[in-house]
Amino acid sequence: MAVFQLQNSYLTIKINSFGAELCSVISNETKIEYIWQADEKVWARHAPNLFPIVGKLKDGVFEYQSQKYHLPQHGFARDQEFICIVQTTDYLLFELTASEESLEKYPFHFSLQVGYKLIENKIEVSYSVFNPDNKKLYFSIGAHPAFNCPLQTNESFNDYELYFPNKESININLLNEGLITDKTREVNLQNNRLKVSKELFDSDALVCMNAQIHEVQLVSAKTKHGVSLLSNNWPYYGIWSKKGSEHFVCLEPWYGIADNESATGDFINKTGIIALETEHYFNCSFDILFF
Repeated sequence: MAVFQLQNSYLTIKINSFGAELCSVISNETKIEYIWQADEKVWARHAPNLFPIVGKLKDGVFEYQSQKYHLPQHGFARDQEFICIVQTTDYLLFELTASEESLEKYPFHFSLQVGYKLIENKIEVSYSVFNPDNKKLYFSIGAHPAFNCPLQTNESFNDYELYFPNKESININLLNEGLITDKTREVNLQNNRLKVSKELFDSDALVCMNAQIHEVQLVSAKTKHGVSLLSNNWPYYGIWSKKGSEHFVCLEPWYGIADNESATGDFINKTGIIALETEHYFNCSFDILFF
């Protein structure tokens, strides 16, 4: 395990090779730390990368070619050591490939690359999945960055708002013990904004389907400091904080989603699954701005 650093005149950022996880973003001007610092008493992660599934499987199991496999919530990549394969003054690229251990629970060869490019006050985060096998590769992928909320000691959790540009409302799919239900709820926004409160997450994450969200800002109404996460055309989105907590908010673009309550376990037909042909790449990216 090693921690890599990128720095410019705006930001100093750190990425841990374990999980290729963004673990710190500090403003060089204000000294604000934007990333949740993984207090084990609350939630012991910073910004995990989700692969080869997003969310939970029904009963923790999927079936492929008449064989059953067990995967934990959000897959295994977040708990694996990545190799840094490119390092420049403004860019880091990490890679994880299949192993004997991974093949026992996920019967696919793969290369997963996670990149971080620092541009002024912005980080471009990129994912690239390559299929080196002679059969289709089935997977989902997603991000789970947790941002400190509040950012400063003179603020509270309730000082923050979620801002959705050009949105009057969002439709969320309700969860039942981490599984997607067929129940939906429309959340009306006030001037494109939704006030942050711990009660907002009493029923778990706010999960949006159908590519509803392209940008979300988490902003202090008091100081105007915050973050903006831009993820054009990602089909799913989650907004989450640990129930009862008032420490962080996660903004999560996903290519994939948790199983539905009625899921059969068939991996090939899983909702949100990506089927990648032999010798093909899947690429996606999102940007985080810090202000």
